[in-house]
Amino acid sequence: MTTHRFAETINGQGYEIEVLAVRPDRWRAYLVRMSGGPTALMPFYGRTPDEAAQQLVDWLTRAHRATEDSV
Repeated sequence: MTTHRFAETINGQGYEIEVLAVRPDRWRAYLVRMSGGPTALMPFYGRTPDEAAQQLVDWLTRAHRATEDSV
């Protein structure tokens, strides 16, 4: 099984994203814990590994923005 990994920095915090194929045209992205397993955060899906990872990055960016706005 092919796994794609992405390293992203959002609001100064590092994230490791792993993307796995669910079907040939459907990929699942999720955050990886430092211990190597997936987090409890819901997965994000896309037609390509990049699309799935970008959806997760976009969500994290919005979540950080909402947190900053509430302070």
